[in-house]
Amino acid sequence: MRIILTGGGTGGHIYPALAFIKYIQSVEADSEILYVGTARGLESKIVPAAKIAFKTIDVQGFKRSLSLSNLKTITKFLSATQAAKKIIKAFKPDVVVGTGGYVAGPVLYAAEKLNVPTLIHEQNSVPGITNKFLSSRVTKIAVAFEAAKPYFPKEKTIFTGNPRAQEVANLKATSILETEYHLKKDKKTVVIFGGSRGAMTINEAVKTALPLFEKEDYQVIYASGQIYYDEDHAIFEAYQASENIAIRPYISNMLEVFASSDLVLCRAGATTIAEVTALGLPTIFVPSPNVTADHQTKNAQALVDINVAQMIADRDLTGEVMVEAISSIFADEARYKEMSQNSRLAGVPDASERLYQLVKEITT
Repeated sequence: MRIILTGGGTGGHIYPALAFIKYIQSVEADSEILYVGTARGLESKIVPAAKIAFKTIDVQGFKRSLSLSNLKTITKFLSATQAAKKIIKAFKPDVVVGTGGYVAGPVLYAAEKLNVPTLIHEQNSVPGITNKFLSSRVTKIAVAFEAAKPYFPKEKTIFTGNPRAQEVANLKATSILETEYHLKKDKKTVVIFGGSRGAMTINEAVKTALPLFEKEDYQVIYASGQIYYDEDHAIFEAYQASENIAIRPYISNMLEVFASSDLVLCRAGATTIAEVTALGLPTIFVPSPNVTADHQTKNAQALVDINVAQMIADRDLTGEVMVEAISSIFADEARYKEMSQNSRLAGVPDASERLYQLVKEITT
């Protein structure tokens, strides 16, 4: 199979694409794969590092409000579409798959104009501008949340889950808590983080919660983000010797940590949701208020509704609220077990396989 993938801007668009590429390579080792992104986006670092062929086009996103810059965006979109057509004609793909972000717009649009089968994958419960724009043009639409289906044409929208889930579903607990974080293997552990760069609200709550955590009978791993780690280093340093608290600026092996832990408190990005549900982890979500269409709240609510997660609004998070939420879940064994079982049921451990079958359907 010859396949072009495109998507970028954030890890939430890139990592599902990479997970899907890994699956394709496992079932069709002779597949030829090309990734199209932008030179400025995160994909320009992540994709080449994964040893995947990478080409770029120059495009920018639309402003949601009326703006003169949108005139420039339209001009760039048209020129990017022409550039994408050249890439597609040269590569001759069997299918073009987009995972979101404004770079996917001209690539999928160009593919449709060249009569190449196309598919978009929407990771969130509320679609972004690009996928909404493309929905009437592409051959098929895959969604990671059932809640996203009503936004798209019913006849060509399929629930597949997020490919990232299949990538992590079979991970097992290791000794990482002991070897890298100097914690105990047999103690309940909660992982707290606010994304790769951290989150101010979560960081402020953790600082208040640290003396309370120190008295609890469970363990805490906190990834603050480098900025907050530097700003609050003196506070964090005072707790580095604690038997049940480990603080790092960033956790590079997060999936391994997830697989060895019992509970997560984090934002409600689509990729993280795919990971925690694939592993059957109960989660406390603190959705970011600074995202398009408040989609993180809607992502989280979808799991709250099926008793997989608890949600705390960003404005309501304090150290005391944080500790109470974590402690109450750990203290109620029946509730914890039910949340864990529901989480695993909500995960889609064959998401990449489902997406692959959809690709095969539109290319044969």
